[in-house]
Amino acid sequence: MTVLNDITSATYVGIANTFFFIRYAIVEELLRYLRFSEVDNSQNDDKGELKVVGVGYGRTGTYSLTLALTELGYPTLHSFKLFSQDLDILKMWADNVFIPSFHSKELSMGNPDFDIITSKGFTAVTDLPVSLYFKEIRDKYPNCKFILTKRDNPQVWFRSWTVMLQSFPFINLPVVQAVFYNAKIMALYIRWLSAIVNNDESILTTPLDKLLPMQREDQAIASYLEHNRRVKDLIPANQLLEFNVKEGWAPLCKFLEVAECPRTPFPNTNNALFMKVHCMVSYLTPLTIVLFILFSLFAWGFKKLTGERVLQWVEKKWVQFLRPLNHRGGQKRVGCRKKRF
Repeated sequence: MTVLNDITSATYVGIANTFFFIRYAIVEELLRYLRFSEVDNSQNDDKGELKVVGVGYGRTGTYSLTLALTELGYPTLHSFKLFSQDLDILKMWADNVFIPSFHSKELSMGNPDFDIITSKGFTAVTDLPVSLYFKEIRDKYPNCKFILTKRDNPQVWFRSWTVMLQSFPFINLPVVQAVFYNAKIMALYIRWLSAIVNNDESILTTPLDKLLPMQREDQAIASYLEHNRRVKDLIPANQLLEFNVKEGWAPLCKFLEVAECPRTPFPNTNNALFMKVHCMVSYLTPLTIVLFILFSLFAWGFKKLTGERVLQWVEKKWVQFLRPLNHRGGQKRVGCRKKRF
């Protein structure tokens, strides 16, 4: 039943994201073009502050933590939402970090603007890339609390990490990148992030239409462990919770000083199956829609030119093609009968 729920949820989210992408690409981008304006990320009146930051690497239960924090009253931004809904924030990351690093072919942390995140109403954020900036966030928001999500062991994390990176083959298709701005940025992000995790600048030279090289387990695990070590060294103990989502609500509620923990089961989602199905649906659905529109236009033009529907024309041609074959087959059968007499 859990497998069915994962497939159903992933399919629903993938289709919903598709219609959001279409609305964004057609309506919002068109309006921006007509206004000749760009989003100004440097001016955010309502800055607010981050209260909780998940500083664990991706694939350590960060999306389950996101759902849990949201249920506890903290509007939380996860990279999953970053690439499907909050595209102004995505543009900030692209302009300030991903694109400059990719063009220079040098690993760079850039200069992200965290104020644009809080200006959107988020008081918490989890997952990469934000989790890499724990020192900057500590300095900017001294009262912030940090949650370091971890897996049972580094090898379990690496297997999940590898599955995640292999779940995005469609973002390498030029036609997908041409239609959807966020797909191209995701391709840049995956290269930048893989270069960071593997400490390998050469990954930044991977063309956007090519698959990433195989992940180096030794380097990736070393990066994972070093990240966790630095978090524990730089974040004061009273502001840091080391957390495995299998532990459930109790340690999280105690750390955040929540009087009554929810009685619902702790969120458990975004597993490998969910990730694969979601990515496949997210990119196959728009391609299917595009093909349907193109075929509809072709069928309309065909009827205007020939006076026949496409299927009628195909059926007529098929009958014409079979008629000589049936005629020759009938002659052979008649010949065989004559031979017997």
